[in-house]
Amino acid sequence: MARRYFGTDGIRGEVGKDPITPDFMLKLGHAVGRVLRRSTQRPTVLIGKDTRISGYMIESSLEAGLASAGVDTLLTGPLPTPGVAYLTRALRLDLGVVISASHNPYQDNGIKFFSAKGEKLPDEWELAVEAALEEAPQWADAATLGKARRVDDAQGRYIEFCKSTVGNDMSLRGLKVVIDAAHGAAYHVAPDVFHELGAEVICIGCSPDGVNINDGVGATAPQALVAAVQQHGADYGIALDGDADRLQLVDRSGRLFNGDELLYAMVADRLAQGQAVPGAVGTLMSNMGIEVALKRRGVELVRAKVGDRYVLEELVARGWLLGGESSGHLLALDKHTTGDGIVSALQVLQATQRAQASLADLLAGVALFPQTLINVRLAGMSDWKQNQRLVGEAKAAEVALGGEGRVLIRASGTEPVLRVMVEASDGAQASQWAQRLADAAKAA
Repeated sequence: MARRYFGTDGIRGEVGKDPITPDFMLKLGHAVGRVLRRSTQRPTVLIGKDTRISGYMIESSLEAGLASAGVDTLLTGPLPTPGVAYLTRALRLDLGVVISASHNPYQDNGIKFFSAKGEKLPDEWELAVEAALEEAPQWADAATLGKARRVDDAQGRYIEFCKSTVGNDMSLRGLKVVIDAAHGAAYHVAPDVFHELGAEVICIGCSPDGVNINDGVGATAPQALVAAVQQHGADYGIALDGDADRLQLVDRSGRLFNGDELLYAMVADRLAQGQAVPGAVGTLMSNMGIEVALKRRGVELVRAKVGDRYVLEELVARGWLLGGESSGHLLALDKHTTGDGIVSALQVLQATQRAQASLADLLAGVALFPQTLINVRLAGMSDWKQNQRLVGEAKAAEVALGGEGRVLIRASGTEPVLRVMVEASDGAQASQWAQRLADAAKAA
């Protein structure tokens, strides 16, 4: 049986440790090339990356592996993950490859792939690559080796694409916006997008040095953005993560809006434009307050497993357009095939302009429910549903909360930890029940 390398978002790990090593990346490139050549005689693959110093090593190893299987490569240099997805589709290529560990520190890196349509690939494709990794290599001869070249205008193409996702009459003139690119892949893209749309742009997190990606800045450390917005008297602040596929947004008062709230703003804007929005997709972690607010607008919220790929799968299955995660991964499938922090930020700002209201005003009727999350370390990776006391307490909690809250219990996929979350309109009630559930889990 082939070893599993792929997780919920590609292959990721610590640089210098299996599988994030140059020898594995060469093998991976060769295996991917072998799989591609089963359906295309001369495939071409686009490779983009974020700003981690390890990206150089991984890029050259992947390129060599692909070339050894007879696959041509186009190299963009640093480019956001959604930029790679867009260019793969726009240039009619066979595969897009992103070298990034997203919001992780620089010591980590990873690989994720996009199809010719700019979409995440299915499990079946990943399994085929893992099977190919177990096979003996079949090196191309000198006449059929792949070639590589740089794409000199990748940034400009992607900037124009981002601008095209809002109306031609949208202007950000008069707005002062702080852009925090997390010293990551969007450092030389995001500021230009907002500047070219007319905003006065102040940059933080736009000076990568190979090791400072996500270090105290970006979507996972939004306090730097809050401070910069208040310091400069900006109207809004936009923080991206290392590969720019998710965002956090701050207004002039310093209020931080999460992905659930931004998803609601996007839905409300579509409804205000007279568009039908039968439903939106969140995750198991999406706040119940958003579900209640959407229901009042006649919009159903369906919950997918945690992970933007599962949100995408649910949207596609239902033929819906809007979805996202609390963390700021947002999807608008009529604008892009994947989550895009810059495009999502533009959609939200466009919503405020159309409504001639602030983001806080757009969300005035939305009240997030308090959540209490407790991580319970267990003796082993046991099935919590075998704990009858915990099952009983969970049922009691659901009865007590009625329609004003919910219980979520899920095991970590990587460590012996049980995550117990209770959400309720009454914060004290949420905390009380979460502790009761955690105590029941510990008693097992």
